[in-house]
Amino acid sequence: MNPFVYIRIIFLSALLMLASCENDIAEVNTVTAATEQQLPTQSGKNVEMLYSDSAIVRAKLTAPIMDQYVGGEGKKNYTEMPKGMLIIFFNEERKEANRLKADYGIGYDNGKGVDKMEAKRHVQVINEKGDKLETEHLTWDAATKKIYTDQFVKITTTEQVIWGTGLKAEEDFSKYEITNVQGIIQVEDKQFNEQSKTQK
Repeated sequence: MNPFVYIRIIFLSALLMLASCENDIAEVNTVTAATEQQLPTQSGKNVEMLYSDSAIVRAKLTAPIMDQYVGGEGKKNYTEMPKGMLIIFFNEERKEANRLKADYGIGYDNGKGVDKMEAKRHVQVINEKGDKLETEHLTWDAATKKIYTDQFVKITTTEQVIWGTGLKAEEDFSKYEITNVQGIIQVEDKQFNEQSKTQK
């Protein structure tokens, strides 16, 4: 039996026993509903998932922990990766095109699949050219195929370091625009370039 189900049964039984003495049935239902929403319906450790399109693998997601939740009335189901995630995207030749990693991830399901994903805390995106984006919060929208944030961002390329607030970019990070550029440093030191590459 799923350990979360086992814990849920014990907890709900205890609530019902207490309720028979003191609590109104409406209060029990409220507590029960809140408890149901707090526990994942499915949970996995060291998860690896492949995403394919037309029989071609497009991405691989790995996460130490993955929890799936039922969103409740009027809310979307969602999948949470509280210990972080790494997503590697592949091109047509099945070679790595870019990657995204973060200390926390959450994806929202519209019933047909994930339509929105958020990455939080120490978010890094590295594209095929080696350009690296760093921020604390990044959102991907499936409908527009864009990634965006309204928080501080830093982009490091082989030629310059750019930082500012807010960003809109293609989902593969091939094209990007910082909304409010606050500084640019031209990089000419080869040693700095090599150090930047090793941090990927």
